[in-house]
Amino acid sequence: MGCSAKLNECIAFLEGGQREKSDFFSTPGPDPLQIRDWTHKSNHTRTRQCDTLGGMKVAIVTGAAQGIGRKTAEILAGAGYALLLMDLQGCSETLAAVTAQGVEAAEILGDISQETVVARAAEAVRSRWGRADVLVNNAGISFIAPAETVEGGAFLRVLAVNLVAPFLLSKAFGAMMLEQGSGSIVNVASIAGLVGISDRSAYNASKHGLIGLTRTLAAEWGGRGVRCNAVCPGWVKTEMDVADQAGGGYTDADIEGVNPMGRFAAPEDIARAILFLADPEQSGFINGQALAIDGGWTVDGSWQSLRLRKR
Repeated sequence: MGCSAKLNECIAFLEGGQREKSDFFSTPGPDPLQIRDWTHKSNHTRTRQCDTLGGMKVAIVTGAAQGIGRKTAEILAGAGYALLLMDLQGCSETLAAVTAQGVEAAEILGDISQETVVARAAEAVRSRWGRADVLVNNAGISFIAPAETVEGGAFLRVLAVNLVAPFLLSKAFGAMMLEQGSGSIVNVASIAGLVGISDRSAYNASKHGLIGLTRTLAAEWGGRGVRCNAVCPGWVKTEMDVADQAGGGYTDADIEGVNPMGRFAAPEDIARAILFLADPEQSGFINGQALAIDGGWTVDGSWQSLRLRKR
């Protein structure tokens, strides 16, 4: 079933399959914020994290249960970051994968569009680690419907998750970074924030807004040591894509046919770019940029027969 203008129908569709970047439509239980702490008991748990000013590096990743978020957490763990993982659903598989690499990790479950959840998460990081070095605003929701059928409540919910939540998280963890005089925020936007894509009015608006937020925070905080950039993936082969295709709007062949590289992105393609933007040694003078990771999709003006002749 495709999303109609009714919000409840869209919620049912999203909860039925789309989990790549945490749908956050789910209603939290009695305790909207759950915290679970995992520490892998290896001999090198501490040593791999002591790279920043004699202390550990700390990263926060939202939508960390699977897809881009999970892969990003795994790659940041490989670079020695302690991790706070945020999602609505449990992150057990991600936690196991990152702690096996010898880093500390904690999980917080809750709706990141709620200010109270974000505030308590920031306090948890401050209490445990005393710093925040990287924030990856990855969590988001997809919404596919003709613009003339979209109800205001559904549109606002997409903005709440995809745009307001990254602002709240950037505000909370950015304050810690400003105190330190260093930090990197990486927003996971989309090529839908660079161009228009039909039947995605709310999603496109949210991603255009997220790029605008990225540029504003970069201008406002760059002089105080806090960089803010965005990655703009093309279509990525994840759980979100599977759910979106279930609505019948497109196929693998549609995406592969128009991409100059003839394939989907993989979560690792995006996660590696996030690591690059997170690391001040590699990207310390990159600020306010929206990096397209799309195989050249947004720069290809070829017509289809010409594009396919170049394969």
